[in-house]
Amino acid sequence: MIQPVTISTQNGIAAVTIDNPPVNALSQAVRQGLADAVQRTEADADVRAVVLLCAGRTFIAGADVREFGQTPREPHLPDVIDMIEGATKPWIAALHGTALGGGLEVALGCRFRLADPSARLGLPEVNLGLIPGAGGTVRLPRLVGVPAALEMIAGGKMVSVDKALEMGLVDRIVDGDLTQAALEFAKSAALETPVEPLMARDVAQSDSDKWEAQKAAIAKRARGQNSPLAAITALENALAMPADQALAKERELFFQLKDDPQSLALRHIFFAERSAGKMPRLKGVKPRPFDEIGVIGGGTMGAGIVAACLLAGLRVVMLERDDESLSAGQERVQNTLAQSHKRGLIDADTLTRMQGNFSGATDYAALGNADLVIEAVFEDMAVKRDVFTRLDAATKPDAVLATNTSYLDIAEIAEAVADPSRVSGLHFFSPAYIMKLLEIVHPPKVADDVLATGFALAKRLGKIAVPAGVCDGFIGNRIMSAYRRECDYMLEDGALPQDVDAAMRDFGFAMGIFAMQDMAGLDIAWAMRKRQAATRPADMRYVDIPDQLCELGRFGRKTGAGWYDYSSDPKGAPDPLVEGIITKASADKGITRVPLSADEIMGRIIGVMQSEGRKILDEGIAQSPEAIDVVMVNGYGFPRWRGGPMFMAGDA
Repeated sequence: MIQPVTISTQNGIAAVTIDNPPVNALSQAVRQGLADAVQRTEADADVRAVVLLCAGRTFIAGADVREFGQTPREPHLPDVIDMIEGATKPWIAALHGTALGGGLEVALGCRFRLADPSARLGLPEVNLGLIPGAGGTVRLPRLVGVPAALEMIAGGKMVSVDKALEMGLVDRIVDGDLTQAALEFAKSAALETPVEPLMARDVAQSDSDKWEAQKAAIAKRARGQNSPLAAITALENALAMPADQALAKERELFFQLKDDPQSLALRHIFFAERSAGKMPRLKGVKPRPFDEIGVIGGGTMGAGIVAACLLAGLRVVMLERDDESLSAGQERVQNTLAQSHKRGLIDADTLTRMQGNFSGATDYAALGNADLVIEAVFEDMAVKRDVFTRLDAATKPDAVLATNTSYLDIAEIAEAVADPSRVSGLHFFSPAYIMKLLEIVHPPKVADDVLATGFALAKRLGKIAVPAGVCDGFIGNRIMSAYRRECDYMLEDGALPQDVDAAMRDFGFAMGIFAMQDMAGLDIAWAMRKRQAATRPADMRYVDIPDQLCELGRFGRKTGAGWYDYSSDPKGAPDPLVEGIITKASADKGITRVPLSADEIMGRIIGVMQSEGRKILDEGIAQSPEAIDVVMVNGYGFPRWRGGPMFMAGDA
């Protein structure tokens, strides 16, 4: 059996190497190997210092997910880290790739931390409904201060190595060979002056006003999630208690959260996101190569797709119908790239390179070298079929053609080309350069390698890909249409837009359905309803309140009014005119209005999501309940810590 932890000693320096592919997770065998390494190096009189290394592409990237839900086995991670920290021979952690969760906690137990320029560090346990449970909330504030520690722990985001150096989280960035540099550091004068272990240090007190403001901001961001609030408690314990007591309280909080339904829900989504994008039919199928992307349309969605591709290092040609539209689209893209540079996401050289990878045209001939073309034009079948007819003539025969349609029948669109097998759906979510979800829609005639290319693109763009069959709205928009109809019914039954939106926000959504419609534009759904009018069942309950708003030119934020009035309040204010339209609609149908509680509102919304989800599963549109949850969480704001509608129903 291959040992995941090995020791080699040379010139008084022990190199302890973890080799537990793929991400050097802290399995029981790794924990035991580290504990044994401490004992062996402590007992070896020739060893003066220990360097902790990891083989492969990363440092320790966290816990072993295979042990999730199992009874913890000794040695426990906090005990192993205590052993490392308490060793008389100083340990030096050499960080590359990612040092996450328990991996960063192990590094905090070492006396020194060196890192290569690509390393990223973080304590992301909050994303699983947890807090660090092996001393992270106690050691980190002693190293970087309480405000920085709280932001890392409650925010759950990784920090770059430059930021880590600025914070004092790492001692040195190594440009050359990391292993050699760490071994040389272990021999250097830096170790001659003893360095106190973190548990022996005091925590610097924070400015009370700033501390209270930071806590309030985190609590507001949490929107009902428990673990960020537990992170606040743990850091307050670190401030107020001796280290050993704070560590004991951290463990108590950790185990409380581990059994919390929110953590179960977050772990469900964690695993679901890793399984939802797998299609058995694509096993062993190679994607077609793609280096140059074409995007038809420079509006909000098209420009967002272009930006996403450029930020992923691809060459992109944007096509628009005329010079004026092209110029506007190019400006949208350039603004997005400039914002990415301003926020420090890309440096000046990268910005220049991306700008060089971007070109625009008004002639389809410019797409002659494109390997993959994504259409993002107006949601109209005739318009889209015309685009694909032109693409068929202008592109290489093996170029992949994709539509970003939200609702239309992709099989019908595909019939506009001579070879429908090269057509698929790539349904992005706006803003496309930020939103993680990508529905990959597979019409009946699509080739497997075309589908595989869609998944490869999603991976290149850093998106979560979920396969979906062809139907009106695919997975997400079909469910949203269903619960949006239910929300319209509730307006006639006795609720007002602000009642529904408040109930959704209290449930954990960032935004309610009516405020979201105002932001997206009411005219989009209006066009869909008009398209569906001819085939709508005569006995189907239909609410025309949103149609009345659109007929008045109230399309939402872009026109200054929709469900809400934005003329005096940029966030939107309830409008008596809308309330009058609603109450009249109820009266016209003879409906006696009865106010609905927040629980009743959410019960109806979640019930419809689950009912429509089961229909989608029965029809084979979605592969699994988990896929539906992933779509609703990542594309429609369903609170992640609730796991998704199918998880709540017990179906996933």
